[in-house]
Amino acid sequence: MAWVQLVLQIPGDQSEQFEDALLAVGANAVTLMDNADQPLLEPPPGATPIWDDTRVIGLFEASVDTDLLIAALKNTLELQQLPPLKLEALEDKDWEREWMENYKPMRFGERLWICPSWCPPPEPDAVNIMLDPGLAFGTGTHPTTALCLAWLDQQDLNDKSLLDYGCGSGILAVAGALLGCSMVQGVDNDPQALIASKDNAARNKVAEQISVFSPETFPAGQFDVVVANILAGPLIELASKIAERINPKGLIALSGILKEQAEQVLEAYQPWIDFDPVEQQGDWVRISGQKRA
Repeated sequence: MAWVQLVLQIPGDQSEQFEDALLAVGANAVTLMDNADQPLLEPPPGATPIWDDTRVIGLFEASVDTDLLIAALKNTLELQQLPPLKLEALEDKDWEREWMENYKPMRFGERLWICPSWCPPPEPDAVNIMLDPGLAFGTGTHPTTALCLAWLDQQDLNDKSLLDYGCGSGILAVAGALLGCSMVQGVDNDPQALIASKDNAARNKVAEQISVFSPETFPAGQFDVVVANILAGPLIELASKIAERINPKGLIALSGILKEQAEQVLEAYQPWIDFDPVEQQGDWVRISGQKRA
């Protein structure tokens, strides 16, 4: 079957209204996409962030009368004129298979790979994390996660303890366990993240090494290594709490930080940390260092 896409450019705050209208006039599916290369950062639990400038795309069968479709959409939205739009012919594809083919194993550093379940590991003897894209934040595709994975790959983690603060999918916790950590704890305020972290720990056969907690249930203790891939605001706000979780001479890596925010984060942790050079990937940076004794 062939398809027609109706693509509209709208303000983000109108996305729900247009999504409902497209479904009401017979769209088989509706997709929202960024229209201005605006990053969406990790949302708080229950929040659904949207771009300020959004493309909303309705998918219709190719037999649809496009003139009647546009008239029906105007009527449903009670508008005399629709926002800028275009109609595109779309060939039929196995979309699930195409998506799977585009998500390939990724290498981080020298030893570490992230592999989806449908792909055999390119290097079976490497440190392979089996991880599929899911609801929780963190699959290795974002620069902040990639920076943290590469940093973990550089460390000697044998028999070390590790804290993954803001564990998301558990990708950093699992990486730490597979790279040799004897004890790993993850903390996240999103219940979905805790479920995903447990599932991914079990999938990678490191469930016995990894425990996850909400901030309210997180027990006291210090760690040899701390990674926190969240956002600059929370990193600054929680600086003293995160720093006190590091053993003397322990290591820390912070990410989720835009390059223009790096100086503020460095200042927040300066009382406790001797810093390494800041690492940058695209617009994002990783800050790492060692806690003073």
